[in-house]
Amino acid sequence: MDKNKFSALRDGVQEIIDLIACKNGKEANNKLVEVSEELDELLDHAEEDEELIEISKYQVLLNQLHQRIVQLDGQV
Repeated sequence: MDKNKFSALRDGVQEIIDLIACKNGKEANNKLVEVSEELDELLDHAEEDEELIEISKYQVLLNQLHQRIVQLDGQV
């Protein structure tokens, strides 16, 4: 499995977390959409089970971040 495939995802997720911490829900959601599209692209081309497992971890994390963004928007 090529770890470089997931470097951009990792950076994108960190940016989403930083935006949530700054209570910037709109930008966090925009970044979440962007990272989700990148993840979908990786899923379309995944060939190994290890890649699918890693992708599924990111899917769960992005879902949790989405829930947090929705909560954040409700608090603003």
